[in-house]
Amino acid sequence: MPTRWPAALFGAWIVVLGVAYALTPRAHGWLILAGGLSAAAAVLVGTYRSQPDDRLPWWLLAAATGLSGLGGALGAAPSFVTDLLPWLDPAGTALLLLSYPVLAFALARFIRRRTGSDRDVPGVLDALIVTSGVALLIWTFVVGPRMSDATVGGLEQLLPVADLLCLGLLIRLALVPGRLVASGYWLGAGTGAMLVADVARASGYGQFALYATAAMAALIPSMAELTRRSAAPAAETSRGRLALLAVAALAAPTVLIGKMFQDGQVAGLFLVAVLSLLMLMLVLARMAGIMTSHRQAVTRERALREASAALVSAADAEAVGLAVRTTVAQLLPGDVPHGVVLAISIAQDEPMSPEAAAQAAVDRATGTAARLVQTRDVDWAVSVRLTQFAETLRCPMVLQDRPTGDPLVGVLHVGAPGWALRELQRSVEVLAGQVALALERIALSHEVNQRNSEAYFRTLILNTADVITILDEEDRIRYASPSALGVFGADPTGVRLPDVIHPGDRERLDGVLAAVRGGDLGEQQLDFRAVNARGTDLLLELHCRDLRADRSVAGLVITMRDVTERRKLENELIHQAFHDAMTGLANRVLFHDRLEHALARSARDGSVVGVLFIDLDDFKIVNDTLGHAVGDQLLIEVANRIAGSLRADDTAARLGGDEFAALIENVRDPLAVEDTANRILTALASPIETDAKPLYAMTSIGITTTLEATDGDELLRQADLALYVAKGAGKNQWRRYQRHLHDEMVERLELRSALGHAVSEGRFLLHYQPIVDLAGGVAVGFEALVRWAHPNRGVITPDQFIEVAEESGLIVPMGRWVLEEALRTVSEWRRVLPSGHAPYVSVNVSVRQFREAGFVEQVRAALQHTGVPPRALMLEITETLLMKDDEQRIWADLNTLREMGIRIAIDDFGTGYSSLGYLRQRPIDVVKIDKTFIDDMVASPQLVDGIVSLARSLGLTVVAEGIEDPAHRDLLVRMGCPLGQGFLFSSPLGPTEVLAWMTGAAVAV
Repeated sequence: MPTRWPAALFGAWIVVLGVAYALTPRAHGWLILAGGLSAAAAVLVGTYRSQPDDRLPWWLLAAATGLSGLGGALGAAPSFVTDLLPWLDPAGTALLLLSYPVLAFALARFIRRRTGSDRDVPGVLDALIVTSGVALLIWTFVVGPRMSDATVGGLEQLLPVADLLCLGLLIRLALVPGRLVASGYWLGAGTGAMLVADVARASGYGQFALYATAAMAALIPSMAELTRRSAAPAAETSRGRLALLAVAALAAPTVLIGKMFQDGQVAGLFLVAVLSLLMLMLVLARMAGIMTSHRQAVTRERALREASAALVSAADAEAVGLAVRTTVAQLLPGDVPHGVVLAISIAQDEPMSPEAAAQAAVDRATGTAARLVQTRDVDWAVSVRLTQFAETLRCPMVLQDRPTGDPLVGVLHVGAPGWALRELQRSVEVLAGQVALALERIALSHEVNQRNSEAYFRTLILNTADVITILDEEDRIRYASPSALGVFGADPTGVRLPDVIHPGDRERLDGVLAAVRGGDLGEQQLDFRAVNARGTDLLLELHCRDLRADRSVAGLVITMRDVTERRKLENELIHQAFHDAMTGLANRVLFHDRLEHALARSARDGSVVGVLFIDLDDFKIVNDTLGHAVGDQLLIEVANRIAGSLRADDTAARLGGDEFAALIENVRDPLAVEDTANRILTALASPIETDAKPLYAMTSIGITTTLEATDGDELLRQADLALYVAKGAGKNQWRRYQRHLHDEMVERLELRSALGHAVSEGRFLLHYQPIVDLAGGVAVGFEALVRWAHPNRGVITPDQFIEVAEESGLIVPMGRWVLEEALRTVSEWRRVLPSGHAPYVSVNVSVRQFREAGFVEQVRAALQHTGVPPRALMLEITETLLMKDDEQRIWADLNTLREMGIRIAIDDFGTGYSSLGYLRQRPIDVVKIDKTFIDDMVASPQLVDGIVSLARSLGLTVVAEGIEDPAHRDLLVRMGCPLGQGFLFSSPLGPTEVLAWMTGAAVAV
């Protein structure tokens, strides 16, 4: 955005040139040249910065300043130069004079852009008048005397004349409607200063003034506005504009008087000049009065036009009064006190007073002609509001062709000083006519609306679905709306209302009707049963009103509405609001409500209340593998079996998803609650038939009773905690809340929270246990075992936190870290150990890691990043994965990993009771026998021997875990088991300890 500081800097630069011009006469030419060229450059820079709509006038302005500077420099050239080049002086004069028409063209272009294509003849005439006056003065006192003076050069005579051309255009620019921007003021100041300097025969300083103002006009931010069309409309002649014309017109008498005194000829011509001057002043005064009257007429016309628009949109008499007061205030000058009273005729039964009747007759006769009357002679109600004024303008509002009613609509009173009222008389008459039409329109609109409303309500009564009846004193239906035929199947007119109502509700109806007649307007909207003529049961909503005092009704008005279907829908919605849509059981809201009621009864009678939380085990697997439709079938059958296992007093509920609850009430023995849990487990033990295949609904149940707590929220928390314990104990069983469970749960939650921080902060360690060649006793690999470096409890083994990590999902980021850290460690070992002697590393992988998308790419990226070959990595998975046929994507990923060269091992084989035949179907390379079988194999070696033999026949490698006794090692060697690990060989070691351990023993390939 352009700023003003360049203009300020250029102004300072011109001041410096001007001071140098005054102090060094010999350098006049060079200084004028510097000023003119720098001004031209500044104008071009300002044009480039502000990007005006039309650049041509600014380019002309730059050319004018450049020509002026060049012409002035040539004209002020030293004599030795002009002697050699005599054409320089006339050339400089020609260029200097040429700069004036160029400047005039620039001003003319500005005028064209400001006025657009409109022809402003008054503006042109005003500019010519002012310019002619100034020209007369300059010619009489400047140019004329110089022409008779032989010492004055031709250039000094021509410059004031050239200035007049620019001055006239500048005055025309100033007279364009709208405010002149700052750039225009700067150009005016420069041109005026140049005229004064040329008249004073100091044209050099005038040139500097033009340079400064032209450049500053172009450099200020508002310069672009000078080439935009003025948004202001063509205005009337203002006081300032009239004063300017007056000053111009006084130029001729002033010249005449001046010349008479200058020449000493005062006699007869002086009186002529004085009388001419006086006559001109009187004419101007009269013109000012005419202009003022014209302006007031235009203002009043505008006010009346606005009043017409306001009265057309007025909706009531109050809006009409506001429009009248606003209009009168606009019609009068702003400082004139006034008052307005709008009296509207109102039809009344009482006869008017003789004075009022006579005044009304005069008003009707005069029509809308306004009369100036004494304030004391108007109506008392009006005079008290206008008592501060001696006279009041009274204007009747009469409509001679009014269709109905009195033609006198009202009277408009305006109080003000007498002179103001006389000027306002015609405008008030016009306003009164508009007000009369507006009031008549409003009255007619009210009448039309009233008639439409009567027809509207008559139509509603005849076509409404509600039955509107009127009862007499014997409760007999005296009137019934036409809709009664559709509701009752017959017209009930003449029948007693109690005979229409169901016999069971007649006594209540008699009480309601008696209460209404007695003035008791309590509960009026009640439901009553009824039977129509077709024998169909109805439910009617009755609304009663006592209108016996109303002569047009004279009875009880009973409005009846058939709400049979609506009440049925409301009951259905209420049922949906408190019951599960899919299973039909109570939802969480209804379960909480019944629990609160059961606790209240328990507090009164001492009975026991039990709460059961029931959750399906592994339900997510059903949805993920068999689809949600099968999952919904399973949930519905589970809900039916749970509800069938309860007593009639108990409540079964579905809390959401696969979570159910049961409320056991009215029992004395807490064991009855446990019996209910056993019945539910028994009911769910048999398979459930679905569209896919039979499914077993294995459930975990948490139990609590009021023996543990009496608060509903606390019972729900206890049951939820017991459910959590039941799931941790192996699922498909129930557990009852015990107080110590709370502390264990809190400890488990704290462990989970701390584990989350440990994962984000990387507070884990990896230890490595050797996997040894049993025959040779050398290490072939190491199993990576994760440890948690707890800040308070020290190093924690996996058995204390892996289960929590699996439940919370933290096992995924933890497993990623273990894999990357183990490969990084192997990479370090391979750089330190001799080539061909580096061991492989075995990493345990959770099933949840496999279920995360992109696990294969994660392993591939880790191998590439560390530079470890795939054959140096073995991944261990749990045996339970062998039995899951639905994990097809996981087995596809394992196949991909094997094709990469990574070996796959089954960890803790034998603990999951899987079939050995699964080993033939899965992409497995290594079988790791669990430690429990190794401990018992001396007494019963058949199982271990069978696993080793089967694995050898399938081409699988066997690793025996947990070897702590030499006898176990020797027996495994005789069985042909190749590899083993355990504390007999080494406890888990740190990464650096592994290197030390490896360098102390031979390492197998």
